[in-house]
Amino acid sequence: MAGALFRNAATDAARIFRSQRTAPANLLGKVDPSLRDIVRLQSRPYFHAPWKAKETGFSPSSLISGFCSSSSASSTASTASFAKVGFIGWYLGMVKSRPVLTKSITSSLIYIAADLSSQTIPQDSVESYDLVRTARMAGYGLLILGPTLHYWFNLMSRLFPKRDTITTFKKMAMGQTVYGPVMNVVFFSLNAALQGENGSEIVARLKRDLLPTMLNGAMYWPLCDFITFKFCPVHLQPLVSNSFSYLWTIYITYMASREKPTAIAA
Repeated sequence: MAGALFRNAATDAARIFRSQRTAPANLLGKVDPSLRDIVRLQSRPYFHAPWKAKETGFSPSSLISGFCSSSSASSTASTASFAKVGFIGWYLGMVKSRPVLTKSITSSLIYIAADLSSQTIPQDSVESYDLVRTARMAGYGLLILGPTLHYWFNLMSRLFPKRDTITTFKKMAMGQTVYGPVMNVVFFSLNAALQGENGSEIVARLKRDLLPTMLNGAMYWPLCDFITFKFCPVHLQPLVSNSFSYLWTIYITYMASREKPTAIAA
């Protein structure tokens, strides 16, 4: 009888042991799929042995370095985007939205800088600066040169829309024979009139100063005009021409500030 009881106990123990071994499998078949994923994740090596994280390709240092690199890349991109919308981007936007005003102000600022430079070269002291003369040059650049440059370059682009070498030389010839001489006459005449000179004195000044100025312009402007017409878009051509005109304006403001021809003759 004791042997029968021992066999029954052994049978019950074996049955309980088998049911416990098969229970997880049956449980996985009945539980929610999300719980099954959790059970599977818990069986992975990096949950059982965190100190062996390198074997799975994951580590906190790699996460931190990836975050830092992404932050650095985003910072670089934001800096580049800021540079694009900085002063240059703002200026180009103003050239497109308000072309005449922007180009006129640019021309005025260049004439101010050029006239101050022209007065600085022969002078020993800043006390001798003629601010009225500088104001005349600023007004000429703002009211006359800036607007005329805008319409002149637009006219050239309509008359000669191509940008090949032959067309570029045509635009240069027009500038040397039409625009340049006319603007030189206007500049010398207006500047002399604002200084109180009468008609005969203005004519005498033009006879003395106009031809040398045009000859020097024929040596200076062809290369500048070639670069401007050949390589620059039409909406930026006045800006490029104004940039070249800085040195030229130093010279022409010096010529315009010379004494009256009658004073020299006397």
